[in-house]
Amino acid sequence: MASILRVNTLTDASSNNSVPMATVAEGSGKAWINFKGTDTVAVHDSFNHSSLTDNGTGNFNNTLSSALGNANYAFNATVGRSPNVGGTDVPFAYMADDAFAPTTNAYRVYSIAYNGGSLQNQDRNFQVLHGDLA
Repeated sequence: MASILRVNTLTDASSNNSVPMATVAEGSGKAWINFKGTDTVAVHDSFNHSSLTDNGTGNFNNTLSSALGNANYAFNATVGRSPNVGGTDVPFAYMADDAFAPTTNAYRVYSIAYNGGSLQNQDRNFQVLHGDLA
C-alpha cells in the first residue's frame, strides 16, 4: 500500500528554514531534457519525457510522460556545441509554435543559427518546462 505524506510547510531540521508546499509544487521544473542532437540523436538524461523525435536538421519533437495542466507553461532552452561539432554560427533554440502548437504533453523545438537563420543540429541541447501538472 502506498503511503501519503500531507504537509503544508517543509522545514529544514538544522536551520529552521521553511518553504510552503505550494512554492515547491509551483516552482519546480515539471520536465527537463538533456540530449545530443548531432549524428545519432541520444538522450543523456531527462525527467518527465517519454520520447524525443528527430524531424530533421535542428527540428525536434518532445513528448512528456505526464501531461501538464495546460499548454501555457514556461519554456526555457539553450543549445551549445563542442568545438567543430554542429554548425559554425552561434546557435539558439526556440519553441516552434507556428508549425506545431504546444500541447499539454508535447512541444517542438528548433535549433537555429543566430547569424544565418538556418536550422542546425547541435550536440548539446537543454530544455526545461515550468507549469502545473494535470
